[in-house]
Amino acid sequence: MQELLNDELRAALETAVQALPDGYRSVFVLREVEGMSVAEAAALLHLTETNVKVRLLRARERLRTQLKSFAPQQAFAFLGPRCDRMVHAVLARLGALSLPVGLN
Repeated sequence: MQELLNDELRAALETAVQALPDGYRSVFVLREVEGMSVAEAAALLHLTETNVKVRLLRARERLRTQLKSFAPQQAFAFLGPRCDRMVHAVLARLGALSLPVGLN
């Protein structure tokens, strides 16, 4: 289950990174994915180091905003009341729990 959640989060992150404007995405990928220093990214992109830092900060803010809405409940719609009913039903079939009225 954790692997499925990781896959869902990875897909959400990839989608969010792809949605970044080109200038933010290139800085984010070079710094966070490729592990380049600020100076290396600045030289490669023909930007100042300050500009690289600002773009990275803005990219992170956008990603944070986009990913804030990601929640495991979206990936696993069976959580919550339905899951509770399922647990009660399984335990009842095993004879380990008597069901409250309305849950059978």
